[in-house]
Amino acid sequence: MPDWPLRPHHYRFRSRWLLDAPPGVVYAALEYAEAYPQWWPQIAEARRIDARSGTARIRSVLPFSLRITVSETRRDPVAGILQTELHGDVDGWARWTITPHGSGTRALYEQEVEVRRPFMRWLAYPGRPFFRLNHALMMRAGRRGLAARLDGRQGI
Repeated sequence: MPDWPLRPHHYRFRSRWLLDAPPGVVYAALEYAEAYPQWWPQIAEARRIDARSGTARIRSVLPFSLRITVSETRRDPVAGILQTELHGDVDGWARWTITPHGSGTRALYEQEVEVRRPFMRWLAYPGRPFFRLNHALMMRAGRRGLAARLDGRQGI
């Protein structure tokens, strides 16, 4: 069932990244969220609060940042799953699923959130295509940044 127009503040995202690195290497890079700002341009800040949670500030093409608290709900290197709850400007969950793909890795990112930030809720209908495009551009840049990092074209 589509999440629009019945639930205008609700979003589901799904992105697939194909990477030329072993699954264990990709998993290790993705589980170290504090390093995301080093390779993912739109993750402006990521800070650890404790062993299972942290905060992030995210800014893509649109002229505003999202602030969220991220809490780990599942870390399973054998299954290749990293899952978190998200609270703040958006509430919901996000999950990475890392699997072998040919000689490399497929990283599947899934996210389901409800927008909480007032002006984004107010702009639910007219802003929705821009919010979705913003997310797509952010994910594209993240894949490029991680690929460069894993290929050694960017410092580790």
